[in-house]
Amino acid sequence: MAHEHMRSYAPLADLGHGLPPDSEGTALDPVCGMSVNPNAPKGGTHLHDGKTYFFCNPKCRERFAAEPRKYLEPKAEQERVPSPPGTRWSCPMDPEVLQDHPGACPRCGMALEPLTVLPEEQPDPEQLSMTRRFWAGVVLTLPLLFLGMSDLIPGQPVQRAVEPRVLAWMQFVLATPVVLWGGAPFFARGWASVRNRHLNMFTLIALGTGAAYLFSLFATVAPELLPHAFIGHGGAAPVYYEAAATLITLVLLGQVLELRARRATSGALRALLSLAPAVARRIREDGREEDVPLEQVEVGDSLRVRPGEKVPVDGVVVEGEGAVDESMVTGESMPVEKAPGAGVTGGTLNGTGSLVMRAERVGRDTLLARIVQRVAEAQRSRAPIQKQVDQVAAVFVPTVIAASVVTFLVWAFVGPEPRLAYALVNAVAVLIIACPCALGLATPMSVVVGMGKGAGLGVLIRDAEALELLEKVDTLVVDKTGTLTEGKPRLVSVVAEGMDEARLLLLAASLERGSEHPLAAAVVSGAEARGVVPTAARDFRSVTGKGVTGRIGGSEVALGNVALLESLGMDVGGLRPRAEALRREGQTVMYVAVDGRPAGLLGVEDPIKASTAEALASLRHEGVRVVMLTGDSRTTAEAVARRLGLDAVVAEVLPEGKGDVVRRLRAEGHTVAMAGDGVNDAPALALADVGIAMGTGTDIAMESASVTLVKGDLRGISRARTLSRATLRNIRQNLFFAFIYNALGVPVAAGVLYLFLGLLLSPMLAAAAMSLSSVSVIGNALRLRKLRL
Repeated sequence: MAHEHMRSYAPLADLGHGLPPDSEGTALDPVCGMSVNPNAPKGGTHLHDGKTYFFCNPKCRERFAAEPRKYLEPKAEQERVPSPPGTRWSCPMDPEVLQDHPGACPRCGMALEPLTVLPEEQPDPEQLSMTRRFWAGVVLTLPLLFLGMSDLIPGQPVQRAVEPRVLAWMQFVLATPVVLWGGAPFFARGWASVRNRHLNMFTLIALGTGAAYLFSLFATVAPELLPHAFIGHGGAAPVYYEAAATLITLVLLGQVLELRARRATSGALRALLSLAPAVARRIREDGREEDVPLEQVEVGDSLRVRPGEKVPVDGVVVEGEGAVDESMVTGESMPVEKAPGAGVTGGTLNGTGSLVMRAERVGRDTLLARIVQRVAEAQRSRAPIQKQVDQVAAVFVPTVIAASVVTFLVWAFVGPEPRLAYALVNAVAVLIIACPCALGLATPMSVVVGMGKGAGLGVLIRDAEALELLEKVDTLVVDKTGTLTEGKPRLVSVVAEGMDEARLLLLAASLERGSEHPLAAAVVSGAEARGVVPTAARDFRSVTGKGVTGRIGGSEVALGNVALLESLGMDVGGLRPRAEALRREGQTVMYVAVDGRPAGLLGVEDPIKASTAEALASLRHEGVRVVMLTGDSRTTAEAVARRLGLDAVVAEVLPEGKGDVVRRLRAEGHTVAMAGDGVNDAPALALADVGIAMGTGTDIAMESASVTLVKGDLRGISRARTLSRATLRNIRQNLFFAFIYNALGVPVAAGVLYLFLGLLLSPMLAAAAMSLSSVSVIGNALRLRKLRL
């Protein structure tokens, strides 16, 4: 019978995490720990990771289903946040340090941060650890401060009640956990900096607090072995437990504030990522629909987007019609009508109509994810100005250590009694106040906040070098099509000679229907808009760089430039002046010939973007020279240039020639930015000091550029330059604060004011000032979030 009893509950033995049935055949509720009858659980069951769990009531089951990890894993494990596969980790103070797993920076010992930005703010193990150490330090340091400074209380009641030796041991008991446990990360980082020969702020913190604590310990255990010069006026050896503990607690406070501020800087990226929905509605092959997590969506999946829902991934509409709010990408508030064949972007909002789409880009390949990843990488890049800071920092710490040694020697030999005690306190104060944390944070914090601000406004800057160079740009080279113009040519003029316009347009549109050229699409759509329905063409042939030929019905038709007609033995004759007049109006002209004779002209115009004139006027006001670069005819290009008031035009240039123009301008001493959107612009974008790609252009252009304007609006260049100036100004302010602080703080800590005012700076005040300098730099950097572009 016992055997049957065990067999009936054998499946429950795999409940996991200490929740198998007990000897009476019951199971434990993983939420509240109550016993549950597995044959009739009042709260039901839940299957997780192949294991069945039983609950005493439905509320426990709901709480478990929402966060199973919370109830199954130890608390320490819950704090260890899993990262997506392929995540790389970088040091916030040494961004060039990269590795594929978390840990400490081999240079400075700081905890590495993941490069991947998650849509939801996750617990930070380092911040949790530092916060716990800080509050423990506060609890122990407050009574320690009372005991350490009790001799200042009138009448010295503590000294009368407790012997000096016992008082020193009481302080030792309170200070030791703060210094050895609370300060353990700083000692580990300080040792790592010495071992790796990369001295930094933690070197000074470890030296200063370690010296104060070890001296106090020696004075407590064996005061009789100390030199007479260390003995105070009361005959007791001084101890500095309260100084060491307070230093550690204040540095912990600075670390907690810094970690919170650094997390705040990624808020713009998390806001972008949160635009994507958490789930997608997938249509299975049998027609049934199911909600699945976004991570499970694969390329080729059919997804339904209902009214009011966000588009989950990038793809193409295959069924239905609707109006989609794309302001997240384009900045335009007007919804865009979507029909089968139209592209949709993940994170945009479907306003009306139900759409069925095919997923084409998922996960890290979506536009939203690529934007966030690019900005995250840019935030960790180093600006050229940082190289100068690094050069200063390389000699700064050794100089401070030398200054501390000199301070100790001067006070030890010529200071007032007790000389050695004064020497130790002032030497420690110099080490602490000169910690270069503010110097190390000055540039990275401004870059991180500035990049995040730009991302939220559709200006993606690839690296800090581009951010710095934008401020110096004096020449902007712009492509015409798709950059100054909408990149959507339309038919505006039809000039017929020897036949009516409808006949000319029918022949031209029928021939162009077989071409993939953008101008061909303009001709076909223009004919259809005028009620002309193209017919089929035979013997279609494309002549590179000239045009197309073919047979429509019984007629031989050719359409292209002058070179095409001349190669066929025709003279454009009287059509040439008409063509030149259309070009002066900014139109691109195509000749049409029928049965060996010129028959007319077609004029196609690419409308100038509504924002272009304003953007160029703003740049000229800033002193930027604007040069238009185009493969179009000189007459057409000059017409556009006159309309926009451009400084110079380079027309009829081949794709490979664009790079030559950029190279020549740089050779003349200009700092050149190049803005373009096509594959043919990629070489010039890469050659420019700053390449600027339109977000509405090709992926190749965006990969070649240092800056991407997500909205495809040239006004973004002015915004980017404003952001560049503000960020560089912020960096310079931070560096000024850091250098001035150290330039004034070190002499004060060394005791210069004692000569004039009889004042000394205690190590505790030095630690408070050091933490305040870091907080001031962080606060100044965060002001960039309020910048108006």
